[in-house]
This record gives sequence, C-alpha cells and structure tokens, in this order.
Amino acid sequence: MVIKHIGQRVGILIDVQNLYHSAKNLYSARVNFGEILKLAVSNRNLIRVFAYVVKTKTGEEKAFFDALIKLGIETRVKDLQEFYGGQKKADWDVGIVIDAVRMAPNVDTLVLVSGDGDFVYLVEYLKNQGKRVEVIAFGRSSSGKLKEIADEFIDLEGSPKKYLLKK
Repeated sequence: MVIKHIGQRVGILIDVQNLYHSAKNLYSARVNFGEILKLAVSNRNLIRVFAYVVKTKTGEEKAFFDALIKLGIETRVKDLQEFYGGQKKADWDVGIVIDAVRMAPNVDTLVLVSGDGDFVYLVEYLKNQGKRVEVIAFGRSSSGKLKEIADEFIDLEGSPKKYLLKK
C-alpha cells in the first residue's frame, strides 16, 4: 500500500474511450466514473480533472457528458471523424499528452485513467520531471509496459462491482 499524502496536488486525465471499451468488452457494463474519480483523488487536493470524450453526429452522448460535468469533471470534446468507406476515428492521445505536460508543473501526482500503451513515453517523461504517476485501468486490457512503469497501477478488476454499472 502506497501512502497518498493529503497535501498532494493531483491532476487526473481520463481516457473515456479506453475505459468504455474495456468495460464493455470485459464485463458488458458501463463505467462508474464517480467511483473512479473518488479513487483517483484519494482524499488529496484535486487541481483539475479532464475527461476526453467523443461527440457523434446523433448527439446521443450529451446526457453522459452532462453527468461527467455534474461530477466536477471538465470535458474535452472532439467530433468523431468518419472517413470514406465507413471507418471512424477519434483519437485523443496527443491531446492527453499535451494537457499532461501543461498540468505537470502545477501538480505532484498525475493520475492517468487509461490502459493505453501509447502513454508509456508520457509516463517516463513525467517521472523524469519528478512527478508521481498513477495509472488506473482494467488490468486485462492494459499495456504490460504501462503497468510496469507507473509508480502505481490500480487495477479496476479488483473491485469490478464498485467501478461498473450494469447496462
């Protein structure tokens, strides 16, 4: 058990798509972002929390975005790109990295809520800047290297009932 000091300033970056797809594929469930936020903050001093979300043409996700905002989570919204042939893309990786680098001088700990292995270099960079980096995600769908390099990896699969909402 790692001691999390109450005075620590924490920044949280939530890769919504990563968690959404992991919960859906592993458990056929939705993510309880309120419980994940509590876990990430752990009674420390929250500086900022961003959730990176994708907006579709139908706008069906608006209620979900509003629920995140009600929890005190700032949303970063990107439109879903649809390409000829039906391929869809909405990649927030660069946006998450930029926000992490911008936020780093103002926090002691960055909590990355994602199991995406693309963030290994970001975690290395932040640790080299003297920051504590915690990763929260579903273990089975997370990058082994990301789990290994983080100062702490918190596996949501340890308490799935707490962090999931049944569909």
